[in-house]
Amino acid sequence: LAVVALGNARQKARDARRLSDLKQLQTALELYYTDQTAYPAGSAVTLGAGNYACLNAGGFGAAACGSPYMGQVPADPLTTQAYTYTLASSSYTVAATLETTMNGLSGGVTLSPSGITDN
Repeated sequence: LAVVALGNARQKARDARRLSDLKQLQTALELYYTDQTAYPAGSAVTLGAGNYACLNAGGFGAAACGSPYMGQVPADPLTTQAYTYTLASSSYTVAATLETTMNGLSGGVTLSPSGITDN
């Protein structure tokens, strides 16, 4: 019984981190938009890795961005999942997957300028 409870607690902790990461991404993207009058370019890219590891005035970049909006773009806590960013005209989406139900959200969730919603 304790093993099951521990596993569930770990899933909930990862989901709490995912929701926190999405809120931080939303703040950074809105600050970027305020300064640059557009969202960063990108289509179905994995955040937190490669050329999408940080966010500065030039958009997403590899590590060591100067004057960053976000010095370390978060990656999903599980290596088998990812946060996927897509620029859509004058908006954006970031897709993520929750393991449990948290704050009324479950399964696939999407971050957009209006907040986090179920898919």
